[in-house]
Amino acid sequence: MSALTFYLVDVFAEEKFAGNQLAVVAGAGSLTNGRMQEIANEMHFSETTFVLSDRQRNGGFDVRIFTPSQEVPFAGHPTLGTAYVIKHFVAKEDADSVVLNLKVGQIQVRFEKDAGNREVVWMGQKSPVFGRTFGVARLASVLNLDEADFDGRFPIQEVSTGLPFVIVPLKTLDAVRRARIGMERLRELAKDVQAGILVFCPETYKEENGLNVRVFVDLFGISEDPATGSGNGCLAGYLSHHRYFGSDSVDVRVEQGYEIKRPSLLLLRAESKGEMIDVSVGGRVFLVATGKLV
Repeated sequence: MSALTFYLVDVFAEEKFAGNQLAVVAGAGSLTNGRMQEIANEMHFSETTFVLSDRQRNGGFDVRIFTPSQEVPFAGHPTLGTAYVIKHFVAKEDADSVVLNLKVGQIQVRFEKDAGNREVVWMGQKSPVFGRTFGVARLASVLNLDEADFDGRFPIQEVSTGLPFVIVPLKTLDAVRRARIGMERLRELAKDVQAGILVFCPETYKEENGLNVRVFVDLFGISEDPATGSGNGCLAGYLSHHRYFGSDSVDVRVEQGYEIKRPSLLLLRAESKGEMIDVSVGGRVFLVATGKLV
């Protein structure tokens, strides 16, 4: 391994040292699967990504994503953070978009300016696939909550835009705060669905935000994730499909990570297009550090 450059970035953040941490290793095409896994475990963020080459293939950059314990076909904040690194440090082109070749397929990431002329990175996701639904009593036992904490107007449902999540609507911020995974019950649930669990409610810490979210991914070796692009993409599709806001059009600010002191902001857009739902998740990215693997 010859002095590969890596970048540490904070994704879905409003400032440095917030949002979700990511390590991006450039020029990683010569690394074996085993070495990538070792590096990901050494970094020990929820994910580490590897950009295999600074040259495009089929119009995109080959990228692989690893948690500390396994490779995954898709994840949200690694997709945005890696696209940011490719644009600014690998391709070094002032492009409006970057395409990543992931295990789940090609994902386009767009770069826009917000009202304050700040760069916002947007990721289109696959149209959501809606899976089975679950009873309130079962999820109440997994999350150590009361059945009265759940918003019975909407289902508890498995949704996937590349990675599956069980979407759980709750009534209050207090219920979201009290949610706590019971591992024995989670292992029983995992016999039916291998997925993260996303709980959300319409009460927020900040008035300008529309939803509060927590994501538990214990099955993937992470107890709680501070900002989950893949999970929130599933949430965006769910909100559209079930007309949570009274319409299939979704444009909402989502806060996450407050309970683990990594406050994050994710921007969700979704709209039904016939049999498909267009889903996009956006946020800001901050470079924190660069270094060399020796």
